[in-house]
Amino acid sequence: MKILIAAVLVSLAVPALAADAAALYGNKCNACHGKDGKGTSVGKKMGAPDLTTLKVSEADIAKTIENGKGKMTAFKGKMSPEEIEAVAKFVKGGLK
Repeated sequence: MKILIAAVLVSLAVPALAADAAALYGNKCNACHGKDGKGTSVGKKMGAPDLTTLKVSEADIAKTIENGKGKMTAFKGKMSPEEIEAVAKFVKGGLK
């Protein structure tokens, strides 16, 4: 019974994480990477890549979010590991 309850709770959490990932991206990433991931004028000046053309793994995206890169802010300690993973998955999934 405990396994069933845990499975139900996890299945309910997955859609919530996806929605949270979109909201987190909007709050933390939009200013430089833009809603479409192609980069804002400010972001492009700072070297923000076009996220729609990235050829790196989800794990590499998570590392970049966590540790920053170039002029990008590091989000370690500002976002939970689960939030970082959710945003990385959101980016790797084409911002969907």
